[in-house]
Amino acid sequence: MRAFFAKFKIFGLVMLGISAVIIVLFYNALQPKKTLPVYQPADFNPELVAPELSHVKKYHTISDFTLINQNGDTITEQDYKDKIYIADFFFTTCLTICPIMTGNMEYLQEQILDDPEVLLLSHSVTPEIDSVPRLKEYALEKGVVDSKWNLVTGDKKQIYELARKSYLAVKTDGDGGPFDMIHTENFILVDQKKRIRGTYDGTKKEEMDRLLEDLRILKNSISE
Repeated sequence: MRAFFAKFKIFGLVMLGISAVIIVLFYNALQPKKTLPVYQPADFNPELVAPELSHVKKYHTISDFTLINQNGDTITEQDYKDKIYIADFFFTTCLTICPIMTGNMEYLQEQILDDPEVLLLSHSVTPEIDSVPRLKEYALEKGVVDSKWNLVTGDKKQIYELARKSYLAVKTDGDGGPFDMIHTENFILVDQKKRIRGTYDGTKKEEMDRLLEDLRILKNSISE
Protein backbone atom coordinates (compact mmCIF):
# COMPACT_ATOMS: atom_id res chain seq x y z
CA MET A 1 0.00 0.00 0.00
CA ARG A 2 2.82 2.38 0.90
CA ALA A 3 4.47 1.70 -2.48
CA PHE A 4 1.20 2.47 -4.26
CA PHE A 5 0.90 5.87 -2.57
CA ALA A 6 4.59 6.59 -3.27
CA LYS A 7 3.97 5.98 -6.99
CA PHE A 8 0.85 8.13 -6.85
CA LYS A 9 2.86 10.93 -5.21
CA ILE A 10 5.47 10.82 -8.00
CA PHE A 11 2.72 10.83 -10.63
CA GLY A 12 1.10 13.83 -8.94
CA LEU A 13 4.37 15.75 -8.86
CA VAL A 14 4.99 15.03 -12.54
CA MET A 15 1.49 16.21 -13.47
CA LEU A 16 1.96 19.32 -11.34
CA GLY A 17 5.17 20.10 -13.18
CA ILE A 18 3.52 19.60 -16.57
CA SER A 19 0.62 21.82 -15.53
CA ALA A 20 3.02 24.57 -14.47
CA VAL A 21 4.80 24.42 -17.83
CA ILE A 22 1.47 24.58 -19.70
CA ILE A 23 0.36 27.58 -17.64
CA VAL A 24 3.62 29.42 -18.36
CA LEU A 25 3.34 28.68 -22.09
CA PHE A 26 -0.24 29.91 -22.20
CA TYR A 27 0.69 33.03 -20.26
CA ASN A 28 3.53 33.85 -22.64
CA ALA A 29 1.33 33.19 -25.66
CA LEU A 30 -1.36 35.53 -24.37
CA GLN A 31 1.06 38.33 -23.45
CA PRO A 32 1.18 41.02 -26.15
CA LYS A 33 4.57 41.06 -27.84
CA LYS A 34 6.46 44.29 -27.11
CA THR A 35 7.42 46.27 -30.19
CA LEU A 36 8.82 49.73 -30.79
CA PRO A 37 7.04 52.34 -32.89
CA VAL A 38 8.51 53.48 -36.18
CA TYR A 39 8.84 57.23 -35.74
CA GLN A 40 7.91 59.59 -38.56
CA PRO A 41 8.37 63.38 -38.82
CA ALA A 42 4.68 63.87 -38.02
CA ASP A 43 5.29 62.21 -34.62
CA PHE A 44 7.85 64.80 -33.50
CA ASN A 45 7.59 68.28 -32.06
CA PRO A 46 7.04 70.48 -35.15
CA GLU A 47 9.92 72.69 -34.01
CA LEU A 48 12.27 69.76 -34.63
CA VAL A 49 11.02 69.07 -38.13
CA ALA A 50 11.84 70.88 -41.35
CA PRO A 51 8.58 72.30 -42.79
CA GLU A 52 8.86 70.21 -45.94
CA LEU A 53 8.86 67.04 -43.80
CA SER A 54 6.18 67.95 -41.27
CA HIS A 55 3.43 66.14 -43.19
CA VAL A 56 5.37 62.88 -43.60
CA LYS A 57 3.62 60.03 -41.78
CA LYS A 58 5.26 57.04 -43.48
CA TYR A 59 8.53 55.89 -45.00
CA HIS A 60 10.91 58.36 -43.34
CA THR A 61 14.47 56.98 -43.27
CA ILE A 62 17.95 58.32 -42.61
CA SER A 63 19.47 59.84 -45.75
CA ASP A 64 22.63 58.54 -47.37
CA PHE A 65 25.83 60.20 -46.20
CA THR A 66 29.57 60.33 -46.84
CA LEU A 67 31.76 61.36 -43.89
CA ILE A 68 35.27 60.71 -42.52
CA ASN A 69 36.01 58.90 -39.25
CA GLN A 70 38.76 59.14 -36.64
CA ASN A 71 41.04 56.94 -38.74
CA GLY A 72 40.62 58.94 -41.93
CA ASP A 73 38.36 56.27 -43.44
CA THR A 74 35.33 57.20 -45.52
CA ILE A 75 32.14 56.18 -43.71
CA THR A 76 28.84 55.91 -45.55
CA GLU A 77 25.43 54.44 -44.90
CA GLN A 78 26.80 51.20 -46.36
CA ASP A 79 28.96 50.74 -43.26
CA TYR A 80 25.71 50.58 -41.27
CA LYS A 81 23.76 48.49 -43.74
CA ASP A 82 21.55 45.90 -41.99
CA LYS A 83 22.80 47.12 -38.59
CA ILE A 84 21.05 48.71 -35.65
CA TYR A 85 22.88 51.83 -34.54
CA ILE A 86 22.77 54.69 -32.06
CA ALA A 87 23.58 58.17 -33.38
CA ASP A 88 24.38 61.45 -31.68
CA PHE A 89 25.91 64.90 -32.33
CA PHE A 90 28.81 66.32 -30.33
CA PHE A 91 32.03 68.33 -30.55
CA THR A 92 35.35 67.65 -28.88
CA THR A 93 35.79 71.09 -27.30
CA CYS A 94 32.36 71.08 -25.66
CA LEU A 95 32.57 71.48 -21.88
CA THR A 96 28.85 71.26 -21.04
CA ILE A 97 26.69 68.31 -22.12
CA CYS A 98 29.11 66.56 -24.50
CA PRO A 99 31.38 65.01 -21.84
CA ILE A 100 28.30 63.49 -20.19
CA MET A 101 26.98 62.27 -23.54
CA THR A 102 30.33 60.78 -24.49
CA GLY A 103 30.49 59.03 -21.12
CA ASN A 104 27.07 57.54 -21.77
CA MET A 105 28.14 56.46 -25.26
CA GLU A 106 31.14 54.75 -23.63
CA TYR A 107 28.69 52.95 -21.35
CA LEU A 108 26.62 51.83 -24.34
CA GLN A 109 29.78 50.68 -26.11
CA GLU A 110 30.59 48.44 -23.15
CA GLN A 111 27.11 46.91 -23.28
CA ILE A 112 27.18 46.17 -27.03
CA LEU A 113 30.87 45.36 -27.41
CA ASP A 114 30.26 41.71 -28.26
CA ASP A 115 27.10 42.30 -30.27
CA PRO A 116 27.87 42.37 -34.01
CA GLU A 117 24.39 43.68 -34.82
CA VAL A 118 24.77 47.06 -33.07
CA LEU A 119 27.06 50.03 -33.80
CA LEU A 120 27.51 53.65 -32.69
CA LEU A 121 27.85 56.83 -34.78
CA SER A 122 28.82 60.26 -33.40
CA HIS A 123 28.77 63.30 -35.70
CA SER A 124 30.94 66.34 -34.98
CA VAL A 125 28.98 69.60 -35.26
CA THR A 126 32.22 71.61 -35.49
CA PRO A 127 33.95 69.77 -38.32
CA GLU A 128 36.18 72.75 -39.02
CA ILE A 129 37.74 72.16 -35.57
CA ASP A 130 37.34 68.41 -35.31
CA SER A 131 39.85 67.26 -37.89
CA VAL A 132 40.75 63.60 -38.28
CA PRO A 133 43.81 63.92 -35.98
CA ARG A 134 41.69 65.67 -33.34
CA LEU A 135 39.00 62.99 -33.55
CA LYS A 136 41.66 60.29 -33.26
CA GLU A 137 43.10 61.95 -30.16
CA TYR A 138 39.63 62.21 -28.67
CA ALA A 139 38.83 58.60 -29.55
CA LEU A 140 41.96 57.38 -27.77
CA GLU A 141 41.12 59.52 -24.73
CA LYS A 142 37.61 58.08 -24.53
CA GLY A 143 38.42 54.45 -25.23
CA VAL A 144 36.58 54.31 -28.55
CA VAL A 145 36.66 50.86 -30.14
CA ASP A 146 37.05 51.49 -33.87
CA SER A 147 35.03 48.44 -34.90
CA LYS A 148 32.02 49.62 -32.84
CA TRP A 149 32.04 53.38 -32.84
CA ASN A 150 32.75 55.94 -35.57
CA LEU A 151 33.38 59.59 -34.72
CA VAL A 152 32.79 61.41 -37.99
CA THR A 153 33.61 64.78 -39.47
CA GLY A 154 33.11 66.21 -42.94
CA ASP A 155 30.94 68.70 -44.78
CA LYS A 156 29.20 70.87 -42.21
CA LYS A 157 26.10 71.46 -44.29
CA GLN A 158 25.64 67.72 -44.78
CA ILE A 159 26.01 67.03 -41.05
CA TYR A 160 23.51 69.74 -40.15
CA GLU A 161 21.01 68.51 -42.71
CA LEU A 162 21.35 64.99 -41.31
CA ALA A 163 20.65 66.32 -37.80
CA ARG A 164 17.65 68.38 -38.87
CA LYS A 165 16.10 66.42 -41.72
CA SER A 166 17.11 62.80 -41.08
CA TYR A 167 17.54 62.33 -37.34
CA LEU A 168 15.01 65.08 -36.43
CA ALA A 169 17.31 66.02 -33.56
CA VAL A 170 17.57 69.83 -33.57
CA LYS A 171 15.48 72.95 -34.06
CA THR A 172 17.82 74.89 -36.35
CA ASP A 173 18.97 74.14 -39.87
CA GLY A 174 22.45 75.55 -39.59
CA ASP A 175 23.79 77.64 -42.46
CA GLY A 176 27.27 76.13 -42.45
CA GLY A 177 28.85 79.45 -41.45
CA PRO A 178 31.86 79.62 -39.11
CA PHE A 179 29.84 80.90 -36.14
CA ASP A 180 26.82 78.69 -36.62
CA MET A 181 26.50 75.58 -34.46
CA ILE A 182 23.78 73.12 -33.53
CA HIS A 183 23.73 71.47 -30.14
CA THR A 184 21.53 68.56 -29.10
CA GLU A 185 21.53 66.03 -26.30
CA ASN A 186 19.50 63.50 -28.26
CA PHE A 187 20.58 59.92 -28.88
CA ILE A 188 18.70 58.32 -31.76
CA LEU A 189 18.05 54.59 -32.14
CA VAL A 190 18.01 53.54 -35.81
CA ASP A 191 16.99 50.11 -37.05
CA GLN A 192 18.32 47.91 -39.86
CA LYS A 193 16.02 49.66 -42.34
CA LYS A 194 17.36 53.13 -41.43
CA ARG A 195 14.17 54.05 -39.52
CA ILE A 196 14.05 55.93 -36.22
CA ARG A 197 12.83 53.65 -33.42
CA GLY A 198 13.52 55.81 -30.36
CA THR A 199 15.03 59.04 -29.03
CA TYR A 200 16.70 59.49 -25.65
CA ASP A 201 18.26 62.21 -23.51
CA GLY A 202 21.96 61.43 -23.81
CA THR A 203 22.76 63.25 -20.57
CA LYS A 204 20.73 60.90 -18.35
CA LYS A 205 21.91 57.48 -17.20
CA GLU A 206 18.33 56.21 -16.72
CA GLU A 207 17.67 57.04 -20.37
CA MET A 208 20.56 54.78 -21.34
CA ASP A 209 18.93 51.93 -19.48
CA ARG A 210 15.68 52.66 -21.31
CA LEU A 211 17.59 52.69 -24.59
CA LEU A 212 19.18 49.32 -23.84
CA GLU A 213 15.78 47.86 -23.02
CA ASP A 214 14.38 49.23 -26.28
CA LEU A 215 17.36 47.79 -28.08
CA ARG A 216 16.55 44.37 -26.62
CA ILE A 217 12.92 44.72 -27.73
CA LEU A 218 14.01 45.79 -31.21
CA LYS A 219 16.36 42.84 -31.58
CA ASN A 220 13.70 40.40 -30.41
CA SER A 221 10.94 41.78 -32.59
CA ILE A 222 9.99 40.13 -35.84
CA SER A 223 11.13 42.04 -38.89
CA GLU A 224 8.27 44.08 -40.30
